[in-house]
Amino acid sequence: MKSSSPVEQQKPSAPVAPAATERRLTLAELMQALVDDGVVELQTAEQFMIGKRYWRGTMHPLAVIAEQRWKSVKNPHQVLDIDTLSEWLARWSGLEYFHIDPLKVDFAAVTEVVSNAYATRFGILPVQVRSNEVVIATTEPFLKEWQREIEAITRKSVRRVIANPDTISRCQVEFYSLAKSVKRAMQSGNSDASGVTNFEQLVELGAKKGAVDANDQHIITIVDWLWQYAFDQRASDIHIEPRRDIGVVRFRIDGVLHQVYQIPTPVLVAMTSRIKILGRMDVVEKRRPQDGRVKTRMPDGTEVELRLATLPTAFGEKLVMRIFDPEVLVRDFSELGFPAEDEARWKEMTSQPNGIVLVTGPTGSGKTTTLYSTLKLLATQEVNLCTLEDPIEMIEPSFNQTQVQAEIGVTFASGIRALMRQDPDIIMVGEIRDLETAEMAIQAALTGHLVLSTLHTNDAPTAITRLLDLGVPGYLLNSTIIGVMAQRLVRTLCPHCKKPQDLSEEDGQAWDAMVSPWRAKRPAKIHHPVGCLECRMTGYMGRVGLYELLPLSLEIKKLVGAEANLDAIRTQAVREGLRPLRLAGAMKVAQGITTIEEVLKVSPHAEAS
Repeated sequence: MKSSSPVEQQKPSAPVAPAATERRLTLAELMQALVDDGVVELQTAEQFMIGKRYWRGTMHPLAVIAEQRWKSVKNPHQVLDIDTLSEWLARWSGLEYFHIDPLKVDFAAVTEVVSNAYATRFGILPVQVRSNEVVIATTEPFLKEWQREIEAITRKSVRRVIANPDTISRCQVEFYSLAKSVKRAMQSGNSDASGVTNFEQLVELGAKKGAVDANDQHIITIVDWLWQYAFDQRASDIHIEPRRDIGVVRFRIDGVLHQVYQIPTPVLVAMTSRIKILGRMDVVEKRRPQDGRVKTRMPDGTEVELRLATLPTAFGEKLVMRIFDPEVLVRDFSELGFPAEDEARWKEMTSQPNGIVLVTGPTGSGKTTTLYSTLKLLATQEVNLCTLEDPIEMIEPSFNQTQVQAEIGVTFASGIRALMRQDPDIIMVGEIRDLETAEMAIQAALTGHLVLSTLHTNDAPTAITRLLDLGVPGYLLNSTIIGVMAQRLVRTLCPHCKKPQDLSEEDGQAWDAMVSPWRAKRPAKIHHPVGCLECRMTGYMGRVGLYELLPLSLEIKKLVGAEANLDAIRTQAVREGLRPLRLAGAMKVAQGITTIEEVLKVSPHAEAS
């Protein structure tokens, strides 16, 4: 008589429609269900179970299966990772799948539903709390004794959902640790936000005076968690904002702000003080803006810099932290979004021995990233590269970086004058803001130095007229300006869920509006955002640059003068091959990298001949 396989030996009575008995999932039960559902081959499951017959590990069975990295039989392109298997478990057990996005979970509310010990015991995690319902994530669809207990205690209905077991385990630790630290920090102080410059300060008669200590271990834990969490979520900025009754923490991810957590005001004040201490700022001074910087090291050894800036507001001191990714300095131009043609022209412009190269665009358009990536390539052993910044964005050992300090007389203009005596080859000036700085930059270029700087203008041709408006003579511009590059950042479509579609009439009209008046040919298909777990249902992941390069040719130099006409300069530039920002965006749309809406949102409309 033929012996049954390890899977068949431990086969549950009804693997497709499991009995509703109170039990935990077993490895054999899940393997048999995957085989019956046509996801895993029987032979593969049998071989796997031979080695796991007496398995009694602490990991969830799904996590053990996910470690094998098998390909789905139904869909060979799909790897059976922990997320895919969790979604399958939800379908198999008849429950809803829930992707836990920490940015959308109210930590304070969910951790009040059950204790950490109770949640750990049953492998559950509250993820949403409503007026009459609590949504609780679990990995054990047939373990329901806790549901009746929670419904009796909270007097709310409980809706069970399936979630990734690894995410539940991680978030249990993070959510409860953070809530515990906030609670302990509050207990170590009290509800009075002493020392806060709040224009609507409410005096509670009889309340004790004192604030939460910035050096309290719980505050240190909260700040460390905040930074690590921001790095994990790919945030570019952290906002700590006081409100009338509570403090708010928000992250900017791919250019969009997301609220992360609400924190009691005394704890928020202590967090701000803690960060100011680390940034070597004046902790006592809350009436004027301050700047600082902090360098942190992640568990994997990666160093990340944060630039700090405080601002007094009606409800207290607001703190914004700009996160600088060290990978920026080693990023290739193609990764930044440069087409091959633009990359070649940009490298040609920045390889000149002397002259001025300008990068223009609004705040947050990626100018710093472009300049640092360029300077990193230029900063060889044979070159003395000096920068003058306000403030220094990222510390780079191969540069000689100087901080502008207007209060002691170190301005951009005086700084350039000092740098000229330092035998520089290349000078980077953070921004040309006035005539004096422009004149010193031109003087540096005329005396044989390559100068890179930024301006805030809508497009590349406008940079020429802006300098003329500042009072720089046209003949000096013609003698020194090598070229100008305008740039913007657009969100890129999520590669996991973007969907190609035939160009509809509505899309065609939007395309015409984007490329007007250049009338670029409509593509047959464009990609649309869909939304998936990888991109938090936004449809976008990451950002890429749009670039508009304007080398100053002889014909354009003839148009630069006291009465320079912006339209004439722009028209000539287009004739010579200038690709305006919207056309650069149209190329990215046609390539399936971004959307028409994103390009229209960030790029200026300009007339063309």
